[in-house]
Amino acid sequence: MQGDQLYVKVNKLTSTKTQLPFSYYSLPYCQPEHIVDNAENLGEVLRGDRIENSPYEFKMRKPRMCNIVCRKVLDKKTAKAFKEKIDDEYRVNMILDNLPLVVPVRRFDQENGVVYQHGFHVGLKGRYAGSKEEKQFINNHLTFTVKYHKDPHADSARIVGFEVKPFSSESPQEVEETREIIFTYDVEFQESDVKWAYRWDTYLLMADDQIHWFSIVNSLMTVLFLSGMVAMIMLRTLYRDISKYNQLETQEEAQEETGWKLVHGDVFRAPANSDLLCVYVGTGVQFFVMILVTMIFALLGFLSPSNRGGLMTAMLLLWVFIGLFAGYSSVRLYKLFKGTEWKKITLKTALMFPATIFSIFFVLNALIWGQKSSGAVPFGTMIALVLLWFGISVPLVFIGSHIGIQKPTIQDPVKNSKIPRQIPEQAWYMNPTFSILIGGILPFGAVFIELFFILTSIWLHQFYYIFGFLFIVFVILIVTCAEITIVLCYFQLCSEDYRWWWRSYLTSGSSALYLFLYAAFYFFTKLDITKPVSGVLYFGYMLIVSYSFFVLTGTIGFYACFRFTRLIYSSVKIE
Repeated sequence: MQGDQLYVKVNKLTSTKTQLPFSYYSLPYCQPEHIVDNAENLGEVLRGDRIENSPYEFKMRKPRMCNIVCRKVLDKKTAKAFKEKIDDEYRVNMILDNLPLVVPVRRFDQENGVVYQHGFHVGLKGRYAGSKEEKQFINNHLTFTVKYHKDPHADSARIVGFEVKPFSSESPQEVEETREIIFTYDVEFQESDVKWAYRWDTYLLMADDQIHWFSIVNSLMTVLFLSGMVAMIMLRTLYRDISKYNQLETQEEAQEETGWKLVHGDVFRAPANSDLLCVYVGTGVQFFVMILVTMIFALLGFLSPSNRGGLMTAMLLLWVFIGLFAGYSSVRLYKLFKGTEWKKITLKTALMFPATIFSIFFVLNALIWGQKSSGAVPFGTMIALVLLWFGISVPLVFIGSHIGIQKPTIQDPVKNSKIPRQIPEQAWYMNPTFSILIGGILPFGAVFIELFFILTSIWLHQFYYIFGFLFIVFVILIVTCAEITIVLCYFQLCSEDYRWWWRSYLTSGSSALYLFLYAAFYFFTKLDITKPVSGVLYFGYMLIVSYSFFVLTGTIGFYACFRFTRLIYSSVKIE
């Protein structure tokens, strides 16, 4: 209703140069009588969001001009704090009616093109006319624009936009010790045709959706080509092979066998470090199901961008509850390898991957805490994460394992021979390192354009909410990982090398190496990070992402090969 009180909340200060968020009141801005922290969900805390009340208060559809918020006289310490934040290009983030404050920036390469940037700069750097010395100037005057959609049947209206234009008033306001700064603001209200239900569309509107379509078409062409190759190899070659093997009658012909059938007595022999493989496969299944369910939730609209931190909270909780699948998958495979200590494998599955991630995260968090940044996860939240891990995830992994161990053992299509067959010398292109590295190129190629947009949204603080595109790319990734692994596995078996278990996992998993190398390329070409701590944070977090990607893609490749080998060896008559 007209005249209703509107409360502006303040969020963290962010910078793409340092990647270290700080709370709004870490700078000597005007404060309300009592600073109240708003309740945050787990995802918000992990993102470094710190939402508090502010002295900015509006009345609905009541414009106000040149309101003085407060006056501040800077001392040496406060002047230094403002100068540092201006040098590091920090932006101030605010929220009104759950909408983030944005600065509209016109794009001259498009007609009526406007992009929205999160928050406004603390200040800017410049020189006085005739001077070579660079000075810092603070944005102390804010012109807010609140857009609203009026109900045609009543006098009520709902907020659909929150924009700002920052100014350094008083020709311009230099940051200097003993200088008085007057913080002021205007607020104007604009009627908008945008309905409340669609208010996020303007924020999430993509100016470059053609690039996403190009990326998907490009990836689909790769998949179609690869699918054609797989179909040709499998249908022609395998059909011919199986027919030939099944028609062998004489002992002499049997002795002249070559190719993949020769290794039938060794192909299902348990690999070296089979325990570790079981753990990685179980973890990969957990990761795969978590990503799949998260994307389905996002596609159905359950993870609205208005719910800050919702995506991260959902992923964490899903990871915890999907521990059931991890335990089941790892123990089923372990039982196939004739393992007896299933509880030991279960414990490793429950602890190994999360412990690695948590250790890296703990070190990075200590670095953030050392910088006095609000991005540091509080001790209480750390305890909550550990309780989720040990209180819910670990027991569920054990329950999944218990269900898995009760199931009958998966039967191999052929029996293993008692003595392992000698592997002939391999051609240079069948060298394990070479074929593994080649195998990772295509899965990475299928996702790298979309990866650019994801990295941009994370590190350059831009909106990313195109889960439709992302889901298509994810499906393409699954198909590519499966097909390239099957093709290379077939060539390997034809070369009479039966050690496919680990090779299948590492072939598609090696795409994670290319992801990390691309992240390094992105760091040096697109980011303007200068602080060593910020660089360590970037590479630390990208290491976590790459390791997770390795586990995910490796498991997809492994299961594709697992199904493929069982299929071909169950199709031939083995005497």
